[in-house]
Amino acid sequence: MEHGGAEAGEEPDRDVARVREPLEEAGPRVWSRNFTLFFAARAVAKTGDGMLPVALAAGLLAHGMGASGVGLAMAAFTVFFVGFVIFGGVFSDRWGARWMMVAADLVRVVTQGTAAVLFLTGHVVLWQICLIGAVNGIAAGAFQPGVASVVPRVVRDVQGANGAIRTAEALAMLIGPAVAGVLVATVSAAGVFAVHAGTYAVGALLLGLIRLREPARRRGEGPGYLADLVEGWHEFRSRTWMWSVILLWMVLMVTLWGPQIPLTSSEIILGHGAQVYGLVSAALGGGTALGGVLAMRIRPRHPLRAGTIGLFGAGVYSVTVGLGLGAPWLALGAVVSGTAMGFWGVMWMTSVQTRVPGPVLGRIHAYEVAGSVAMLPVGQALAGPVAAVLGTRTVLLAGGVATLLVGTALLALRPARELTAVSPPPPRPRDPDPSDRSSSPSG
Repeated sequence: MEHGGAEAGEEPDRDVARVREPLEEAGPRVWSRNFTLFFAARAVAKTGDGMLPVALAAGLLAHGMGASGVGLAMAAFTVFFVGFVIFGGVFSDRWGARWMMVAADLVRVVTQGTAAVLFLTGHVVLWQICLIGAVNGIAAGAFQPGVASVVPRVVRDVQGANGAIRTAEALAMLIGPAVAGVLVATVSAAGVFAVHAGTYAVGALLLGLIRLREPARRRGEGPGYLADLVEGWHEFRSRTWMWSVILLWMVLMVTLWGPQIPLTSSEIILGHGAQVYGLVSAALGGGTALGGVLAMRIRPRHPLRAGTIGLFGAGVYSVTVGLGLGAPWLALGAVVSGTAMGFWGVMWMTSVQTRVPGPVLGRIHAYEVAGSVAMLPVGQALAGPVAAVLGTRTVLLAGGVATLLVGTALLALRPARELTAVSPPPPRPRDPDPSDRSSSPSG
């Protein structure tokens, strides 16, 4: 396969050969039994995740903890997620991604159930909520590597599957906050935490029903955990197209995504009201879903090049707010930005999943997630102080400019620009779907 842009130390054709085998085991192009279960698990889990910020904010504010308490609880999750996700990648590759995901969901059933009891009884102490957030962050770090490594094992059309998942996740993040708002108003924050715990229970059940072959390397075999960690880093570092994108993505986290939520919310709510902010947020989620749908239909030969062209629209939302435009323009800007991000996300994830061999995919995905997400709280923390000096609208406009600069830099990176798509392999004659019990032992 033509691969353009290969540099010393990179062997994309070899990677394609190493990835091809698990792709060929995946049965139907998209809607196999295994993928349907995985898809449902992601949709349910994302709906619950969309409920959590509403419940946490409402619950802590009702107990007099204020915005600082909400911030500390959320920060506890983020810090421990970023700190553990790399180790989660090691455990995922060694123990099996699906079982790590099931275990992580079961842990969060307990933590969210505990939170429900605390809020129900009124015995809410901030350090306890922060501890729950920390445990949830560790569980999320164990869960996240499996999001990347399971998909190529259950479908042949990885891009189509990622488009379907991205669309469902975006819609779930729209539904979740709305459901949480109703539950907080009619029941209590405790009720939302109880339902959230239930979504993790359903997710664990659905993931447990997936049948996959055992990982090639099992517990106790091969080098130790530290060697696994080092191997993952070397594999990540050897792919210029990957680490260069992550470095540029870190810039966007600081300049665009970090400041966007706190600054756009304050500008829109103060200037147009909370109802308009809710509608604009819904438009952002709807655009993300649209981007996922487009990614299911558009099959570029160079996915990262196409994704980068789409990414130029990611800063439109911040720019419309920075320019002080009216509500219709804000909603349109949100749709454009959401579509850009939804499309880019599918192009990026598909490239990772189809170019990285399964035995190291969990670790490599963990490194790229940690590298990008680690800079988000930096951008959030700097947003307020910088906006106080330069002005909120100036910071938002600067984020739009940064998006154009990062997009231009991405297009200038030959390894990323010329990375070619890996087409789904044709189905093998008389090769049964691995979800069939007779052909695939439970893993």
